[in-house]
Amino acid sequence: MTVVRQVGALLLAALSMSRGLFAQDTAAPDTLAAPMVAADQVRVLLRPLELRYVQQEPLLRPRTSSIKALYVNAWAFGSRRLWQLVRLADETEINALVIDVKDDTGCLLYPSAVPTAQQIGANQCVRAKDARARLDTIAAHGIYAIARIVVAKDPRLAEHKPEWSVQERGTGKLWRDRIDIAWVDAYNDSVWIYAAQLAQEAVHMGFNEVQFDYVRFPDEPRSRMATAVFPAHRPGQTQREAVREHVALLTRRLKPLGVPVTFDIFGLTASATGDLGIGQVWEDFATLADVLLPMVYPSHYYRGAFGFAWPNGQPYRVVHSALSDALQRSRALAGAAEIRPFLQAFTLGRRLPRYTPFEIREQIRAVEDLGITSWVLWNPRSVYQREALRPKPGVPYSVGANAIPGRHSVM
Repeated sequence: MTVVRQVGALLLAALSMSRGLFAQDTAAPDTLAAPMVAADQVRVLLRPLELRYVQQEPLLRPRTSSIKALYVNAWAFGSRRLWQLVRLADETEINALVIDVKDDTGCLLYPSAVPTAQQIGANQCVRAKDARARLDTIAAHGIYAIARIVVAKDPRLAEHKPEWSVQERGTGKLWRDRIDIAWVDAYNDSVWIYAAQLAQEAVHMGFNEVQFDYVRFPDEPRSRMATAVFPAHRPGQTQREAVREHVALLTRRLKPLGVPVTFDIFGLTASATGDLGIGQVWEDFATLADVLLPMVYPSHYYRGAFGFAWPNGQPYRVVHSALSDALQRSRALAGAAEIRPFLQAFTLGRRLPRYTPFEIREQIRAVEDLGITSWVLWNPRSVYQREALRPKPGVPYSVGANAIPGRHSVM
């Protein structure tokens, strides 16, 4: 067989597998029959267009209480950067990736069979058409895959289903936030059911956990919110009641799948006495979720928070203070959700410090000093500094385990 024919056969096999293996789950209309594969084999995509079968080893999945994760945007997941992140997990303490299945544009990671996704054209902006093979690669490396699904900030859904969306008072047009983004109506059941359907599909795709973000109302000034109309709002219903009711809806719909159902919330929720004007109250989430992820980024705390004039310059103390509040509130709750904070792995604003490995490691130290054993690093570009992470035992590493992390090497 010539080289050209070999490559052609390989591509055909890849196409057949990517379309056929999960056809029953997704009801894809263009399903092709998958080649016969032994039950103890798994597809591994080593790099784009290179597919082979390897013997699958039993995978020891980390407990939800021992997750060390990186956030991976859909563009990074669908590009060569994924292989860099997999290599980083092979060499360091990282054992999980949080991957955008639906981001805050309303676009999807892979083509969906969910009717609403098809109706609004979400399949027209898919980020990674070979997502299944890439997930197989992650699984082959023993990496825990978490599907992140944005709920209320979905301009694609808002623009294609205006009856599900926040509207402008007096005009009936779509209401938009400060950066001209349309939001869907968080009082509307259909918005949350759509998120639940995508989550169910993601689990069938191979994700180990589902994580919901933007489970809230817009965080806009009162003057701007005064012009917002929520068509699905029932008389007397509060934002807090709507969020709590729909968080319960998500957990109830996903419970039969047996995967952890987790939620991202504002870090300030752990310290606030009200709902922050967005419908988020710590106890409502902590009594329903499997894992709660407060976003305790020091750069996002106001001047004077926890008594610090400049919270962004106090990574250890801010994270320690915020999570101390979270732990205290959860202690009074029976069966409270695990706490897995999002930590800052980015630099925000022109004022120093830049967030180098030292600042990142200080946040991790604060987490561990409180006895919390899980965390996720967030960088919107999915670029991470290797020296911020502990090396995996027995793996050669450029920075010694006892060395102070450097401030230069960026992956």
